[in-house]
Amino acid sequence: MTMKVTGMKKTLLLLVAVVLIGASCAGGPLTTREKGAGIGALGGAAVGGIIGSAVGHPAAGAAIGGGLGLGAGALVGDQLQGQENQNYRQQDQIERNQTDIDRQRYELERLRRQRGEY
Repeated sequence: MTMKVTGMKKTLLLLVAVVLIGASCAGGPLTTREKGAGIGALGGAAVGGIIGSAVGHPAAGAAIGGGLGLGAGALVGDQLQGQENQNYRQQDQIERNQTDIDRQRYELERLRRQRGEY
C-alpha cells in the first residue's frame, strides 16, 4: 500500500511539474484568469492533500482538491479579468473624451482670438 501511495505522489508531482513547465514556456505574461486558475489549483491541491492525508488518501485528495481549486480559481480570475477589461475600456473612453475637450478648447480660443475677444 505504501509503495502504491508513493508512486501516486511521484506521478502527481511529475504531472504538476510538466504542467508548470509547459505553462511557463507558452510565452507572454499570464492573464488574470490564468493566475487565478494557478493559485486555485495549488491551494486546492494543498488543502485536498491535507484532508486526504487525514483519511488515508493524500494523493487522491490533492488531485480532487487541485481540480476543484483550478475551476474555482479560473472563475474568480475570469471575473477579475472582466473587471480589468471594463476598467481599460472606461479609461480609454476618458482619454478620448479629454482629447476631444482639449481640441474644442483650442478651437474656442482660436475663434475668440479671431474675433478679437482677447
